[in-house]
Amino acid sequence: MVGETAPFGWGKCKNEDCMSSEPDTSVSLAFAGSGGAGVMTAANMLIDAAAKSGLYALFGRSSGPQIRGGEAAALLRLSTQPVSSVDDSTDILIAIDWGNVDRFSAELALRSSSVIIADPDAGEVPAVLANSGARIAHLPMDKMAKAIPGGRPNMIALGAVAVLIGVPVDVLIEGLGKSLKKKRADAYEASVAAVRAGAEAAKDLGATRRLGVCPPGARWAITGNEAAALGAVRGGVRFCAAYPITPGTEILEWLSGALPKIGGVFVQAEDELASINMCLGASFGGVPALTATAGPGLALMIEGLGLGVASETPVVVVDVQRGGPSTGIPTKSEQSDLDIALHGLHGDAPHLVLAAQSIGDCLFTTQWAVTLAEALQTVGIVLTEQSLGQSRAVIDPPADSGLTAQRLTAETPDEDGLRYQRYALTPSGVSPMAIPGTPGCQYTADGLEHSVYGNPSSAALDHEQQLEKRRRKLDDHDYGDQWATIEGTGRVALITWGSTTGAAHEAIQRAKADGLDVRLISPRLLLPARPREMQAALDGVDAVLVVEQSHSKQFLRYLRSVYTLPAKVDCLFRAGPLAIRPGEIHHALMSMGSSS
Repeated sequence: MVGETAPFGWGKCKNEDCMSSEPDTSVSLAFAGSGGAGVMTAANMLIDAAAKSGLYALFGRSSGPQIRGGEAAALLRLSTQPVSSVDDSTDILIAIDWGNVDRFSAELALRSSSVIIADPDAGEVPAVLANSGARIAHLPMDKMAKAIPGGRPNMIALGAVAVLIGVPVDVLIEGLGKSLKKKRADAYEASVAAVRAGAEAAKDLGATRRLGVCPPGARWAITGNEAAALGAVRGGVRFCAAYPITPGTEILEWLSGALPKIGGVFVQAEDELASINMCLGASFGGVPALTATAGPGLALMIEGLGLGVASETPVVVVDVQRGGPSTGIPTKSEQSDLDIALHGLHGDAPHLVLAAQSIGDCLFTTQWAVTLAEALQTVGIVLTEQSLGQSRAVIDPPADSGLTAQRLTAETPDEDGLRYQRYALTPSGVSPMAIPGTPGCQYTADGLEHSVYGNPSSAALDHEQQLEKRRRKLDDHDYGDQWATIEGTGRVALITWGSTTGAAHEAIQRAKADGLDVRLISPRLLLPARPREMQAALDGVDAVLVVEQSHSKQFLRYLRSVYTLPAKVDCLFRAGPLAIRPGEIHHALMSMGSSS
């Protein structure tokens, strides 16, 4: 059904539920436009105003394969409660123009209760959107902007949306002052006038999706990449060498400014091979080191990571996953680097793999990874995703875990007067690591198998002992409760990881409202596997739903390879870039619950 069109408003809704006078707890909206339309600028300003108004928010961006420039869509969800997932559909789509908007149509997910606000001079609403049955409201953004010297349509849109969802216009204007007033007074005045004009025009569009009052409190507006960088610094990282790559570049940008201020060093390397080797060199010298990349860069770093495992030199890599294989889809999210992170290193090379579960959790997970890598003298890979790294959220400030890097170092040779044994076979598997220049503690560190002294060795006994040492120190370590998020006691369990944890959590709350108790298990520590802990988490579970964002069910295959799962296992999976939404998971849970 083609959407109804109102000339300057959408008139009376045929479905009274979609125009309820009761305030909403959550509103999903999207700005769309071609390159230069300023949709990301408008979305960022709305997020800032929402934060100052005490709201929570999630803002993801969708763009074409060209990475920068070209058409774009800003996808937002504002809420009176913490939010870590996109919703099932978009309540309000405001299109400044229709430049290649069909690329985002699946992500916009309109329905009959949705509203499309469009400029009538931009042409007809594309059929792929109009066929959703969403109501169409015309707002002449371009014409209104031209009536204001220096006015821009995106500021008209911003003012209109603020009124429609209940964000105070004065708070928006305050934010404009901070971002524009010092740069260009004329741009500030034009933007204020455009926002006020859009706000006034919105009054004729009819009431819609107004948010309720949220308890006041301090909020952070932060991206997952910024959170990961902050976690690295809190964990003790003082050196980063990296090569820019979408969607992980913002970690490097943040660290390049932060590290010099705290006595650290940032180096932009010539490529990913150089960056991982520079980080290993810094770590060998006693400085906790980290680099950030995406899937193609991780592939190039594999040999260097093997060197880190063999030489027991701690280093952390943050992999902000994107669609693959090869260069794949740089601007879209996926969880398909799991296999290479777990199994990509050649030989028996035990290492750490951790996964952040939300934008805020990028901070804790990266901080924890740094402290684990340092304590266990090994390689740590932190998996995040484009949907976490480049999305911005308004969240409660995460508590500082207080975790800081602590490396066991050698200060003198062994007390019995023997040569320094860098790779001594200690009960824990961790042996004191000498900082270069420590008297009497010289040793060789390279990628060859070695004796306890570090001398290259091809002896079967040395190889077996060092393999066992490197395995034991990871397997026997106490990772505590933070190895996974475990909630609920139901006989149906939902096992997921990474960004899908947010959608899973919301789906479980919906299932609970429908009378189905579901247990959530989301491992933060993927490697080494925790069979004893997983067995305890699954105690009493009859059926399992696995949820993941990959085409080949990589996570399910991994779970089956290291854990004993119940007989009944279903999998909800899909490759990126289309996010798995709470409604899909809720439906799968209810189907599983009714048949179990």
